[in-house]
Amino acid sequence: MIFRIGGVLIISVIILLVLLQGCFTLRISDKEAQKKYNDKGIKLLTNTIEIGNNKIHYAETGADSLPTLIFIHGSPGSWKDFTSYLEDKELSSKFRLISIDRPGFGYSNFGKSFHLQDQSNIIGDFILKINNQKPVYLIGHSLGGPLVANIAADNPKSIAGILILAGALDPLLEPKEKWRPILGSFPLYYLLPGALRVSNKELWYLKSDLYLLSDKLKLIKTRVLVMHGDKDVLVDVRNVNFIKKEFVNAYEIKDTIFLKENHFLPWARFKEIKYSLMKW
Repeated sequence: MIFRIGGVLIISVIILLVLLQGCFTLRISDKEAQKKYNDKGIKLLTNTIEIGNNKIHYAETGADSLPTLIFIHGSPGSWKDFTSYLEDKELSSKFRLISIDRPGFGYSNFGKSFHLQDQSNIIGDFILKINNQKPVYLIGHSLGGPLVANIAADNPKSIAGILILAGALDPLLEPKEKWRPILGSFPLYYLLPGALRVSNKELWYLKSDLYLLSDKLKLIKTRVLVMHGDKDVLVDVRNVNFIKKEFVNAYEIKDTIFLKENHFLPWARFKEIKYSLMKW
């Protein structure tokens, strides 16, 4: 009887995982997104730009003649993680707001995992293609944090400022997570639903990618804002001290540690983040 119950449970879990393959993409169609924004009286532009053999899909609000804020989500995620920012009329009156699907997510080569440097190369080229001769600022949450640092190091003349939200940059603070390669092996890899398959692999890449990034942090010369929650159980708050120590050539570094706050700052601390962005 126990065996039968266990067998049924295992089969049920496998069936559930298979069914989730098609739905756990965390993305929304352009048509559906535009309708939602139109219903709120907001003009939403969506587009996909080819970058070599890769592509970046993104959503945009605000006039294209304004300075640009580019929002980069964590792992997993998609451009719609920053919907509240793209919908904000004060922000869109001052900035062109762009939120991207990071490489591997949404409609940007969905299903393929990329190393941090590869993502930096792709997004760096994307920034050049959407350049309107106005300042460009990057906002990165979670894995998007080290990514915006990498982009700023690779493109010191193109980036006016970066905001790192709960970002993991210190390789010594990264949890070992030796179970990730197991999830990435056959057959478990094919059972992981949608975006989680990409996420698991790139988070494993991150363990070594951060060592490579550490060698480049001295190249960052822009303004840097850092925000973190002191109760973040996913990314150690001591990353803030690492950033302050290693960004030796940054124009300036301002840090904010939110008390009793967790990892999900873009949503929990929207007002404070918006206030900082409006001062750029």
